[in-house]
Amino acid sequence: MKGPLKYIAVFFITCAIFAIAWFTSSQLNARKFAKLKAEQEKISIGILSSETQFDLRTDNTCDTQSVFSQDLATLAQKISFAETNVASVQDVVTLKKQYTLLQVRDYLLGKRVAEECKKPFRSILYFYGTSVGCTDCVKQGYVLDALRQTYPDVRIYAFDYNLDLDTIRALRSIYGIKDTLPALVINGTTYSGYRSLSDLDSLVTK
Repeated sequence: MKGPLKYIAVFFITCAIFAIAWFTSSQLNARKFAKLKAEQEKISIGILSSETQFDLRTDNTCDTQSVFSQDLATLAQKISFAETNVASVQDVVTLKKQYTLLQVRDYLLGKRVAEECKKPFRSILYFYGTSVGCTDCVKQGYVLDALRQTYPDVRIYAFDYNLDLDTIRALRSIYGIKDTLPALVINGTTYSGYRSLSDLDSLVTK
């Protein structure tokens, strides 16, 4: 094969290789995204079941509790990964909004059980921005991961400050969250700016 025909053949072979690679990548992303949605749906059903059990006021009402704190944390990591590795940005944003609502429902359920059953409920609401606009947010995330290992009973909920969701705007208003990020609501009290592990340790246990 000589002359122009050789270059045409190389061109089509290259296009075919890229097409196969793109198709394979798309299929893998689609499967990963479907798995994420299935995991999120499972957690959603579990939280709804716990809420319903509490509303029914059965004999074991005060045994009602969310057992999905770790599942939510794991799902958050997977969604964060998907934000930079899945082609359909809108699909990921929708998934992120649904995940945010699950966190709020879990948080509210925990508060209800604690108030009505006189049970302890320690929580941290963590509001973060993009890694580009908030370098301290990245560090704060690592610190909170370390804190979770030390205090597994402390519920940690992470919220994207800039997420276009009325629920986020409501939380920001309720707790007086400004755009000085990161921001933390620890057991109902709001703190702005980065906090070290020793700072969090004293704030969580006081």
